Amino acid sequence: MLTLLTSMYLVMRTVSSRAEPIRVLVTGAAGQIAYSLLYSIAKGDVFGKDQPIILILLDIPPMLPVLDGVVMELQDCALPILKEVIPTDKVEVAFKDIDAAILVGSMPRKEGMERKDLLKANVAIFKTQGGALDKYAKKTVKVLVVGNPANTNCLIASKSAPSIPKENFSCLTRLDHNRACSQVAMRCGVSSDQVKNVIIWGNHSSTQYPDVHHAKVNLQGAETEAYQAIKDDAWLRGDFISTVQQRGAAVIKARKLSSAMSAAKAICDHMRDIWFGTKEGEFVSMGVYASGNSYNIPEDLIYSFPVQIKNKTWKVVDGLPINDFSRAKMDATAAELVEERDTALDFLSQ
Repeated sequence: MLTLLTSMYLVMRTVSSRAEPIRVLVTGAAGQIAYSLLYSIAKGDVFGKDQPIILILLDIPPMLPVLDGVVMELQDCALPILKEVIPTDKVEVAFKDIDAAILVGSMPRKEGMERKDLLKANVAIFKTQGGALDKYAKKTVKVLVVGNPANTNCLIASKSAPSIPKENFSCLTRLDHNRACSQVAMRCGVSSDQVKNVIIWGNHSSTQYPDVHHAKVNLQGAETEAYQAIKDDAWLRGDFISTVQQRGAAVIKARKLSSAMSAAKAICDHMRDIWFGTKEGEFVSMGVYASGNSYNIPEDLIYSFPVQIKNKTWKVVDGLPINDFSRAKMDATAAELVEERDTALDFLSQ
């Protein structure tokens, strides 16, 4: 019997090892977020321990020498599922037949730069990348936009790739979600996996609304509403929100560099949930198309909602009760996104 089971196990391992490699693109691949991200992808933390991967690394021509160093390091990790690494500065190579695109690269805001100038530069980048997705990628490709302003960049990429379903595009608010989870967990004296169903509404910016009205905390085996667990409404409506909203700026001030390790971890969480689904009874935050939502958020936006995922398809968690405090904050971040969208679409049409 043991020999039979061993044989079956070996057959299953052989079958899984013969799985077709998936092609995963990371842009801005010579940057610091990618440097923290690529190892996790290449060792199976995102798409599965038995899923062979071809990594395609895209960056601008001046960064190609740096990219060569990244390739050498990935090779030197001797990772069994990493079948090939392709560094390139050409979109026709980068986007060809990809299964997943993680768009990290964007134009960072420079000193003295107006927000509209930042939007204009990024519209050009994400129009090009959206066009490349449309022309070269698989129509089933899952696209995660990380580069800021992430929501609006995601919208532009999607509009520039009309042959790819809008539902295949999302932007990263999981870093904000993880920050909110961690703040609640630290306040309650529990580990972060004992906190679930926090929500980030809206834009990945300082107007985002971290909401714990629907969150639960496991306190000594008993599931408790976050507001009851924390027993400090003033903190939850004040410092908690501002801490999460301003966390990126606080990291930059302390590190003199933007969040990389935590951003990479959030990217992994986001893509793994798309690939394998969310846990029963739990939801996560993700910037997705607002069409058909039950929260009166304008339709033509990429807006962060609570979502559940099954079979690589997300669904907004509808019908959560929204109080006046939450309503005002949800509307404020939506108004910022509408303004961003309108400015970006003006540039897109030029």
